[in-house]
Amino acid sequence: MPSFKLNVNNTAYTVDAEADMPLLWVLRDLLNLTGTKYGCGVASCGACTVMIDGNAAYACQRPVGTCVNKKITTIEGLSADGSHPVQKAWQKAGVPQCGYCQPGQMMAAAAMLEKNKKPSEETIAEVMSNNLCRCGTYHRIKKAIHIAIEDINQ
Repeated sequence: MPSFKLNVNNTAYTVDAEADMPLLWVLRDLLNLTGTKYGCGVASCGACTVMIDGNAAYACQRPVGTCVNKKITTIEGLSADGSHPVQKAWQKAGVPQCGYCQPGQMMAAAAMLEKNKKPSEETIAEVMSNNLCRCGTYHRIKKAIHIAIEDINQ
């Protein structure tokens, strides 16, 4: 079995896995980073969203063999103490209901705000439409994004 060197949450890992093993399973099963969730397995729901080189990516469809020499950030790596503006905003807005989709929602929002500190309503709607919430907390997600925008731009 091949070995792959990965940079996950600014930590170097070497994993033994087949090149086509989804990053999601490497994170959850081999590295025990279980914050990234399995939702659909077909890149339709966004529960498995992580950042790869600052871009939101579905870990369920990303083969580990394509992740070498990339910076992977999971919800556990967004900040160790919950101080990232998105994490603080999520808490302030009371976003989660069941909470299952929230790591993916937060990672999508964080990736968007890393690239665009003042996104338009249309950009927010477009980016966040790639992540589903079965509980329907979309209005709280949007509120949290606006809180994070204010925090980032102070």
